[in-house]
Amino acid sequence: METLGIGSRIEHTHFGKGTVVESASEFYVVWFKSQNSVKNVSKDYEGLKVLEATPAGDAGAGSQVSIADIEEALERVLERRLHEVEMVPLAGKWNNGTLVLKPTDPSLQPKEMPIETFFHKIVMVRDRLRLIEQKINAHKVLTDEDKVDLQQYITGIYGSLTTFNVLFREQHHQFKGSSKD
Repeated sequence: METLGIGSRIEHTHFGKGTVVESASEFYVVWFKSQNSVKNVSKDYEGLKVLEATPAGDAGAGSQVSIADIEEALERVLERRLHEVEMVPLAGKWNNGTLVLKPTDPSLQPKEMPIETFFHKIVMVRDRLRLIEQKINAHKVLTDEDKVDLQQYITGIYGSLTTFNVLFREQHHQFKGSSKD
């Protein structure tokens, strides 16, 4: 197999798609999005498929990309994502529906809002939770124990929000709490 340069895109049988960020004599250092981390992959590993090769020694200005460079780029992407809104479809049965909050006291007026408005706010909560998860996992100072501890709170929040899954058209957009598995 040809020697891959920095920036080459590969696919690993276990870790999925990744980008070569460093090349040593016997292995590549590859950043895998699915793992949110780098892994050393032997240059002669048979489960490595080249998706897009960058010639060795051709890393733009000829310099190698460091882990710090990757972390900085990842932080910029996450910050940009903070302001993006993913189009998530509402389940058809709720289109043009109205959410009504009716107090027990008849002297108080009920609150009504389009379900689409409420749904949009739920999706924003979900997206912000995902961003917090990514920032925790990419944090340079937190220990693994701290990350796991914080992640448990986020998983609990997801579990509390599963009530709203009935609003989502597609299952992969729904909230998922901790499972019994």
